[in-house]
Amino acid sequence: MTSDNLSVDALLDNMGMQLKSILEQRQISNPLIVGIRTGGVWLAERLQHRLALQDPIGILDISFYRDDFTQKGLNPSVQPSQLQGDTEDRHIILVDDVIMSGRTVRAALNELFDFGRPASVILVTLLDLQRRELPVQADVVGATLVLGPNQVVKLSGPQPLELTIRQRT
Repeated sequence: MTSDNLSVDALLDNMGMQLKSILEQRQISNPLIVGIRTGGVWLAERLQHRLALQDPIGILDISFYRDDFTQKGLNPSVQPSQLQGDTEDRHIILVDDVIMSGRTVRAALNELFDFGRPASVILVTLLDLQRRELPVQADVVGATLVLGPNQVVKLSGPQPLELTIRQRT
């Protein structure tokens, strides 16, 4: 995929169809959708609307669960995670904007399990950059993107949601 094809709405349509298919195959009727702050929350809101899910979305702020916390320090915009209700034995849809190393997802799973043991977790991501450091794979991917060594991708939003590729500074 190139930067010219980065229509967030088109990717969300594709993700919604993939996710709906997985939910039907697994016979999951009432999943809880949880977004990883910040981009994952924006995407979770849109997927919740596309799938007509009734429960409010959950929000995870993984700042305290990151494995680079001691090196980088605390993000100045840390906010509490918000999960409405119990996650015990619930089917969870975990949403992030970009999966690269897998470390963000690992941190999110650690925090999610602190709220209870889910029945299952379906991982959904807008973009897969295929630079894994951990064995984590998304179940639903909007697109796979190959970036140059000095490029980064950024999701901005929430209105409108836009993807941009820029040179690392």
